[in-house]
Amino acid sequence: MLLKLSKVVLIFHLINLSHSQTSTCRTNDVYKAPAQTTGKIIHAGAVGSWANGQAPFTDPQGHSFAKTLENVVRDNPTIKFLAYNNVPPGIPNVKTKSNSKGVIILSTAADSAAWVIHTIPGFPTAKTPYAWPASETARGHLLICLSISKSQINAIAASLLLVQPVIHYNDIPETETAGMPYFKKLAEGQTPIIPPFTSRRTIRSQNAAAPVTVHIYSKSESSKYDLNSF
Repeated sequence: MLLKLSKVVLIFHLINLSHSQTSTCRTNDVYKAPAQTTGKIIHAGAVGSWANGQAPFTDPQGHSFAKTLENVVRDNPTIKFLAYNNVPPGIPNVKTKSNSKGVIILSTAADSAAWVIHTIPGFPTAKTPYAWPASETARGHLLICLSISKSQINAIAASLLLVQPVIHYNDIPETETAGMPYFKKLAEGQTPIIPPFTSRRTIRSQNAAAPVTVHIYSKSESSKYDLNSF
């Protein structure tokens, strides 16, 4: 699956789900280089302008990545989520052709949601205290997060459905996704068996000051096309 963000060169947002009843992303752009415990604050400019993160990824209180996941690793009655990872935590030897990793998070108390895409295998573990996997410090990682309205979730689900992610946690009530047929299929683990086997969807971030248009390209293993053909 490929994301194309219009009007920006590069944007990796971190989500901040506080004790409030909304779920939105903070304007912090972070990339963790290999063998580093801290990240780089990414800006749409020269690499040399990227600032160093102040807290290590291992810090459950001070790092923005930990803040991103605070309502995934603990209970919040108004925040629900669906998590997928081709290396799901605590489930060994899963056979899948997907390499997708991410979380769809929403508030049950407001029209507020977020989509997090990341590269970390076996992470995070739902409803379990935050713990950065030490084995991943040697590798480079990034986190993409988009603040969205809940109405955008169905388009995201339609794109994910084609890449058949391994869903390892979902507590989003059906009442929150009523009228979202693609999300229902995604949550149930359905596999597309008839064309189309490619998808191009467009969503917009929920940012009144500077909303970002995001084009999502995806294809199933049954497609004869590559993403360059879109």
